[in-house]
Amino acid sequence: MADVKEVSQMFEGSPPRLLPWTRPDGAPCYLSTDDPDGRLSVLADAVEGELLAAAEALLNETEVPPAGPGADLHAALRDVLRIAVSRGDRLPEPCDHGETRLCEGRTCCRVCRRQLYL
Repeated sequence: MADVKEVSQMFEGSPPRLLPWTRPDGAPCYLSTDDPDGRLSVLADAVEGELLAAAEALLNETEVPPAGPGADLHAALRDVLRIAVSRGDRLPEPCDHGETRLCEGRTCCRVCRRQLYL
């Protein structure tokens, strides 16, 4: 199975986005685009939002099990959800120039070189 670095070398432009679903064989799916408003990007954003909401609901609706694997899984889900929300909060607002380029492996504005995607 290829990792993100190997997949990145297959595409020009922005690094590929890991999508929130897999292929039928369980392998990851990637999207190579500079358009955050494209149909697949918008769909992936919606699915990611649903997955985060489902994780949050699961944490809120279940009791923390006593010590053991269940408690460890509950804590791990809580921590991963907190990290995902934190990373989402740190996403920069897009600039108004509308032109992108690759800057040191990241997608940046061609005009102001502001990083557009993490």
